[in-house]
Amino acid sequence: MLTKEILQALKGYAESMQKNVTFVVQTGEHSKREELVSFLSDIAGVSDKLSLEERDTKGVLRSSISFLLEADGEDTGIRFSGIPGGHEFNSLILGMLHASGTELKIDDSVKAIVKGVKEELNFEVFISLSCHNCPEVVQALNQFALLNPNITSEMIDGGLYQNVVAERDIQGVPSVYLNGELFANGKVDASVLIDKLIERDPSLKEANKGESLPLQDVTVIGGGPAGVASAIYSARKGLKVTVVADRFGGQVKDTMGIENLISVSKTTGPELVGNLMEHMNDYDITLKEHVRVDSVEQGNVKTITLSSGEQIRTRSIIVATGARWRELGVPGEKENVGNGVAYCPHCDGPFFKGKDVAVIGGGNSGIEAALDLAGIVKSVTVFEFMPELKADQVLIDQAEKRENITIIRNAATHQITAENGKVNAIEYQDRNTTELHTLPLSGVFVQIGLVPNSQFMEGVVDMSKYGEIVIDTKCNTSAPGIFAAGDVTTVPYKQIVISMGEGAKASLAAFEYLLSHEVIEMDEETQAA
Repeated sequence: MLTKEILQALKGYAESMQKNVTFVVQTGEHSKREELVSFLSDIAGVSDKLSLEERDTKGVLRSSISFLLEADGEDTGIRFSGIPGGHEFNSLILGMLHASGTELKIDDSVKAIVKGVKEELNFEVFISLSCHNCPEVVQALNQFALLNPNITSEMIDGGLYQNVVAERDIQGVPSVYLNGELFANGKVDASVLIDKLIERDPSLKEANKGESLPLQDVTVIGGGPAGVASAIYSARKGLKVTVVADRFGGQVKDTMGIENLISVSKTTGPELVGNLMEHMNDYDITLKEHVRVDSVEQGNVKTITLSSGEQIRTRSIIVATGARWRELGVPGEKENVGNGVAYCPHCDGPFFKGKDVAVIGGGNSGIEAALDLAGIVKSVTVFEFMPELKADQVLIDQAEKRENITIIRNAATHQITAENGKVNAIEYQDRNTTELHTLPLSGVFVQIGLVPNSQFMEGVVDMSKYGEIVIDTKCNTSAPGIFAAGDVTTVPYKQIVISMGEGAKASLAAFEYLLSHEVIEMDEETQAA
């Protein structure tokens, strides 16, 4: 399974290991067990600090194709049920390296929250090996397990545990269970997990109360193309810069094919996000990841309060929080997320192999989703509200050539119905005749555009009726010293290359502001005088 090149690379990574790591595999019989043992044996063979043991661990591990990681003989709390190949291979290797002593790249405030957990938390993460979002969740929970002995994290390959998937009616990944109960599913990332931990125990963020950083010149809220461009341009001016991002990369991370970023003929979202991080790391920029901004207080010196409980004082702010998937807002949508309603065809498409599905939306995202799904499912029906599709003609031509793609124009979705906890049909209206129709199916993929992530700025800056932050030609908002860039703003054409340019522009505007609006910090003694 593993090429010589991969094993050679692993050998290099393993040279930095400080602790001995053992893959402990449950004994027993399974058709995939030999493959799992061979897979782990190959990895263990790259270093004398790695080993493989087959042991009776009933009551700890799920089955004979489950294994856990021990570090110097101690259980790390990291478990895998299945063979972590595909996108999950990195989850295994990172778990192995972190267990061996490699530094966890996680913000100190997040560490404090996780370390503060007192109750026993046993997480199960159901994944698909083709899901590119799942590893982020698995890797976050693996780090939680390493930080706190009260936490365990188990990756479960849904393809190998179909009986469990059926028993729990799982139709989307990642699907996270905590102590046997559904904890989070659908669009999940590390910041969502942290938020949910705090919801369970609000006292967890008490350790982070107060200021965590010295006064910043620029604080960028958002870690997508606009945010990273803002941060880099600001750092190049010699300013103190912090980036706050609940999910570094944002929506770009979910984009599989990018062919319109000028000078880069073809790339993927994950590759681009990796390049953004690498470029940003060339500069002295503080990154606070997996946390959100709860509120912004205006003034010459602005105060940003984070979901972790921390506060950041800053002379200027650039809001570059991008956008999120727009919901249909019809009956049966929210109720069936993870049970037939989905927003990511790459993640959840494999769950509908051989089934009939619908895609709502005839723009580029919708037609691209239909093309992706057509190779997996039995049939795809695309519903477009308007008389004509909005997608590029080249995509429309491809879709019309596929025998298992049907396109219905001028159709208004009325509701999504379900039976026994699973989607079974969509009801729509022909807008020409007003006649209602019902189409039996198993899944609905919603692809109708984006909503700006601007809610935390309500009452702070002016917004359009669509929730976009209103900006001028220099990215100024209605509040002095607060700028905005990218998809969260009124700038037309939501494109990566445009967001990057707007981020750079916002940074230059912020620099001009700082030069012309000097902020003088007075100590308590001066203020008293």
